[in-house]
Amino acid sequence: RHLVVTPNGDVFAAVSGGGGGVLALRDTDGDGRADVQKHFGPGSGTGIAYGDHYLYFATDNRIVRWRMEDGDLMPRGPMETVARDLPDGGDHSAKTLVLGPGNVLYVDFGSATNSCQASNRSRRSPGHDPCTELDSRAGIWRFAADRKDQRPADGVRFATGLRNAMALAVRPGTSELFAATHGRDQLSENWGFTDAQNAELPAEEFVRATEGANFGWPYCYYDQQVGVKVLAPEYGGDGKKTGRCATTASPLIGFPGHWAPLALTFYDGKQFPAEYRGGAFLAFHGSWNRAPLPQAGYRVVFIPFEGDKPTGKYTTFATSAAGPTGLRASGLAVGPDGSLYLAADGNGTIWRIQRTPAS
Repeated sequence: RHLVVTPNGDVFAAVSGGGGGVLALRDTDGDGRADVQKHFGPGSGTGIAYGDHYLYFATDNRIVRWRMEDGDLMPRGPMETVARDLPDGGDHSAKTLVLGPGNVLYVDFGSATNSCQASNRSRRSPGHDPCTELDSRAGIWRFAADRKDQRPADGVRFATGLRNAMALAVRPGTSELFAATHGRDQLSENWGFTDAQNAELPAEEFVRATEGANFGWPYCYYDQQVGVKVLAPEYGGDGKKTGRCATTASPLIGFPGHWAPLALTFYDGKQFPAEYRGGAFLAFHGSWNRAPLPQAGYRVVFIPFEGDKPTGKYTTFATSAAGPTGLRASGLAVGPDGSLYLAADGNGTIWRIQRTPAS
């Protein structure tokens, strides 16, 4: 799933399923293939981060770390537990994390339900109001990266109303946190919306997550076709009413529904052409709730920035030669030489993408 690349070019991947843990990879002869592979760590996980000589790894319910000096492919010290007893179970248990300036750790706590209904994913079931799930999930929490044995109560709910913000990244050289979150499902199955509405709505939101921001889940969702946050049907919405959503934070970009953003990284390298520098790559894992319309997503997009803001546009950077649903993109990282690393869990592959200069 998620990836980090250390200053000497070693790649560390979080492994979900199978043996889990961390996969460590090294290319000793420069041929683009990992001829040294090591494996360590507990359990299935998605989140991984590296900074200040520590490697962090997140399973569904805890975050651990190891001391890693420059050039280490295996930990040289014991495993330490940074946070434990994190909320899991329900619809979205996987934890993703990113290190920020000031030795802080941002962690996604995905929602336990689709839309906080009294009966999850059931036809015409109303939403809990208030949705007490927001007290412990559906947001981004902040922890101290250098403190051991923290519990959720030791963290701070940094931003809320984000159903499942699995793609997290801090923009290099700043403390600005960006995220992309999964929008809710089943507008047609549960509430009678058309197949076309169900396939495209709601948007997968690309946001700048500031402290105290509320992005509206479960009461609201973003309709990217009209550029408005609207009231969810569980709370009396009809696809047009805004109601309480008028005061919630809007995204910077609204991507088509159900593309499933899974990983985000900023390009701070110099290998790629100048137009990539300072922009962001966003990996989409692909959809499931667009039927009977064709499934979509399954790609990596590039989001250009102007100054400290995205332009609002994006381009498709990578898809699969095997077809429109062939790439199950799940992790991104930039190497010290400016290469882009792309992981795909459904493909069981990590690629290194390089620019080859013209002769």
